[in-house]
Amino acid sequence: MSSRNPEVLWAQRSDKVYLTVALPDAKDISVKCEPHGLFSFSAKGLQGASFDFSLELFGSIVPEGCKTKVGLRNIICSVQKEQKGWWKRLLKTEEKPAPYLKVDWNKWCDEDESDSALTSDDDLADMGLDDGSGEDGGMLYLPDLKKVGGI
Repeated sequence: MSSRNPEVLWAQRSDKVYLTVALPDAKDISVKCEPHGLFSFSAKGLQGASFDFSLELFGSIVPEGCKTKVGLRNIICSVQKEQKGWWKRLLKTEEKPAPYLKVDWNKWCDEDESDSALTSDDDLADMGLDDGSGEDGGMLYLPDLKKVGGI
């Protein structure tokens, strides 16, 4: 059985990157964060299909600061940056990212906006894990489309 890539949405704050993996009813979830910026994910989906991917992130991360929250329809990973600051893209490489990687416009916040939209790991509980309710509490910013760079 071959492995597939789930859809992955990303957004950032000055101190964290949020990765939302769209994989309903996932089982056997494994997330690994390595200091030099390697993020690895694997899980089993419905009917036992395997899903996995690895991302070489733009900057270094703090493995102990990486948190994962599993919901019914997705898995949200909060990845702590080693140094505060805005990354110009998600991945280290300047090549076009894989088609399964997309910007999470619902969680995006521009560099010049306040980081107050999401400020702690308690936010994972409020980050819109899709429980079917469709409520986001109005806490999330939309970006200025002219300023948003590529992934």
